[in-house]
Amino acid sequence: MNKAVNDDVWSGTWVADRLGVELVGDSRLTDLLGLALRRNPKRAHLLVSNVLGKHVPQSPSVVYGHGFALGRRVRELLGDEEAARAVVLGYAETATGLGHSVADGIALAPYLHSTRRPVPGVTPAGGFEESHSHATSHLLLPENPSLLAGDGPLVLVDDEFSTGNTVLNTIRDLHARYPRDRYVVVALVDMRSEADAGRLESFAEEIGARVDLVAAASGTVRLPEGVLEKGQHLVAQYESALGARGCIESAATAARARPAPTHPHPAINRIDLSWPRDLPDGGRHGFTPKHRIRLESALPTMAARLAEALPPEANRVHVLGFEELMYAPLRLARELEQVAQGTQVTYSTTTRSPVLAVDDAGYAIRTRLTFPAHDTPADGPGDRYAYNVAGAGFDAIVAVVDSTADTPELHAPDGLLAQLTAHTPHVVLVVLPSHTPERPPMLPEPLRGPAFSSYAPEDVGWLLQDLSDVTLEAPTEEREEAIQSGGAHYAESLPVEYQPSEQYQELFHTALKESSARLAEAVGAVTEIVLQERSPRPVLVSLARAGTPVGVLMRRWAQFRHGLDLPHYAVSIVRGRGIDANALRWLAEHHDPADVVFVDGWTGKGAITRELAAAIEEFEAEGGPVGFDPEIAVLADPGSCVRTYGTREDFLIPSACLNSTVSGLISRTVLRADLVGPDDFHGAKFYRELAGADVSVDFLDAVAARFPEVAEAVGAQAKELLSSDREPTWEGWAAVERISEEYGIHDVNLVKPGVGETTRVLLRRVPWKILARAGAGADLDHVRLLAGQRGVPVEEVAELPYTCVGLIHPQYTRGATGADGRAVAL
Repeated sequence: MNKAVNDDVWSGTWVADRLGVELVGDSRLTDLLGLALRRNPKRAHLLVSNVLGKHVPQSPSVVYGHGFALGRRVRELLGDEEAARAVVLGYAETATGLGHSVADGIALAPYLHSTRRPVPGVTPAGGFEESHSHATSHLLLPENPSLLAGDGPLVLVDDEFSTGNTVLNTIRDLHARYPRDRYVVVALVDMRSEADAGRLESFAEEIGARVDLVAAASGTVRLPEGVLEKGQHLVAQYESALGARGCIESAATAARARPAPTHPHPAINRIDLSWPRDLPDGGRHGFTPKHRIRLESALPTMAARLAEALPPEANRVHVLGFEELMYAPLRLARELEQVAQGTQVTYSTTTRSPVLAVDDAGYAIRTRLTFPAHDTPADGPGDRYAYNVAGAGFDAIVAVVDSTADTPELHAPDGLLAQLTAHTPHVVLVVLPSHTPERPPMLPEPLRGPAFSSYAPEDVGWLLQDLSDVTLEAPTEEREEAIQSGGAHYAESLPVEYQPSEQYQELFHTALKESSARLAEAVGAVTEIVLQERSPRPVLVSLARAGTPVGVLMRRWAQFRHGLDLPHYAVSIVRGRGIDANALRWLAEHHDPADVVFVDGWTGKGAITRELAAAIEEFEAEGGPVGFDPEIAVLADPGSCVRTYGTREDFLIPSACLNSTVSGLISRTVLRADLVGPDDFHGAKFYRELAGADVSVDFLDAVAARFPEVAEAVGAQAKELLSSDREPTWEGWAAVERISEEYGIHDVNLVKPGVGETTRVLLRRVPWKILARAGAGADLDHVRLLAGQRGVPVEEVAELPYTCVGLIHPQYTRGATGADGRAVAL
């Protein structure tokens, strides 16, 4: 029925003789390919692969071996390090199994194939058109939205590389969304014409990426003038003679077929292979190396169950896959080939593609079964086909479908199963569970001002839920006792917002006036480092709330200096509880995680830096989208905890002097089980009633107004920082541990280093004492004022790596304070 069966006749002879079509190139081409005709307005001839496992029954070891060998070549080309960063993409429907086999050969990379089966609620990560196909639209529906978002090589796999249009359309679409430096195109045969051969190289230069091509064989198809019209006429002539639906099987085929079975329609033997739970049935939504390991371990048992379901006299067994479901049937068939010694096992799949069947040894498609679609396709009902199965003399046929396709149409009198029973005495049905991507509830869009916060809506989107109507505030002393006794977490309640006195407000404005230029310079420097080292178009994600004013200022600098309109969001991170995982999922659905830059105001001892790194690691380990960089960009890094900063000086950042009234009137974030469900963002309050005291926009405007005058200094400072050694030394953490022991506290969480953290202690907690570096000047005026108001001693220390350090009362109960709430010494 093809050259693999009859070595004397090439299965492209019939078409070549009638249309003058020639295959020119590698000597292996005629072993790999036959020819057929189809009704298609763009291309009448069809290259029919003998080793793809689609139209021509073939040994599954041969089919799998060709793809696997191509994968090994790709891994050798890339090297192990790059191969581990790669993603393999196969084309529906023809190359889904081939692409998966290539991914197995690479071994280190995840796999995804395009699909024509949309899934409600799953947002496409891309799509493209296959211009010469009968069904042109392809969707990319990875379960993990970040699967295609990395910058490692993308390996694109198709059965043939003819014009290159499909590959170029794919790369063009994906490169616009997820640019990368390297692509590898893989095909069984490279059949480009001379005119098409140079397009790939030109396209690579156009997008600024390297594009390699790996193929098992190469050549070209020579088509005489008028071949399309001649081919269409030939198809019409044969189809008219054979009937409107085409040839089911020719008279000659029927004559040489096996005798009719005793029972005209033998029973279908349905078996359960116990497919591993939650293991995807293929690459439609992604298939990782971990999935492959699970499949490999389960295959022997599943193949043994399949072998037991076959009759003892079955010497020729065919495994028939279903359209895009090629890989799982292929692996089952290959394993069955190993288990059922002495049984000839072949493999192919059904298809959407209509091809003319001609019963001639020199023609690639000898017979055709036609049956209705049975998976309720999105584009409506239609005919489907199985080629070279009828009349092949198989003793048993194993039909493998997914549960989506196990419909009444499959079992109908004219359905696939009924068609198969007419051509074999034994039909075994295997239904694999269709993998459905987990679809978390839709997360809301970010909150924006003026409905939530006093910032302009373009300044920041808050990935939070509004808890403004919930009473969350508790007296400072009550909160401190509950926190230190272990009865509550600090994020489960809010301190009563400090209302600054007239004298304190005056200190804030004086500090802002005196430090705005220094702040502007630090904002510019850290933003330039982010643009140079982290991403040319970063997505700023500030840690609410201290990081949010800094994120807004960085966004303003990028707009002022570079004309960039950077997205900026604020998310919650809670010490001991981690970052808001739902916020990360929202970000991954809307942006490339690799572009996300987390922003905070300053570092103290580095607790949040460590918290974020641990939280991102845990998030990815639990199956969350990968690619987030946990390093924080900060305005000031006095603790030497990060690489991306504007300065390492510990100076007064005026936004640290106040609470919500300098942070858009937003409270500190809240995480409490009765208010924040597993599918909710963390919460926060909008203190609308404090609008009269709000200086949030005043702070931003005062700093941004200094941008023009510091622009030159920023350039020099950024250049110096970029060329310097900025590796964290964590000297702040060491200092905190030393202070904790020296002062008998024995808990680093009660030691808050730096001007910003010390201010927080005085505003939110029950302070014990303040350590101030000897000689510290105006930077501590507001600290001294607050300390005096609360009766907290300020102790000058000769050697202190920070300007000041705030110590929380280490043995706090309400009995340890006076009636006015002032802390007393131990």
